[in-house]
Amino acid sequence: MLITYDDFEKVNIRSGTVVKAEPFPRAQKPAFKVWVDFGPELGMLQTSAQVTVNYAPESLIGRQVLGAVNLGTKNIAGFESQFLLLGCPDKQGAICLATLDPQVENGQKLF
Repeated sequence: MLITYDDFEKVNIRSGTVVKAEPFPRAQKPAFKVWVDFGPELGMLQTSAQVTVNYAPESLIGRQVLGAVNLGTKNIAGFESQFLLLGCPDKQGAICLATLDPQVENGQKLF
């Protein structure tokens, strides 16, 4: 399905740095609770992320990631997920995070 560039611009994808991550045992599928600093405009947002195969919580700290920040919130096992952490599945279906190299300032919009 083709979309217009105007449609793409509606998704607000921003750069941020993971500042905290911890196991999320209440989630139905293995997941972590992840907190990301999206800079002064958006601040700190939290999400639940099913990235437990390729990452440990401590390996996420300091990693710069991309998140879709205007999709609304979702309650996941009593935890408010405020953004969608972006990534792609590997050959086994485990998520590999979309990261930035070199790093940019937190809060930068993806074009």
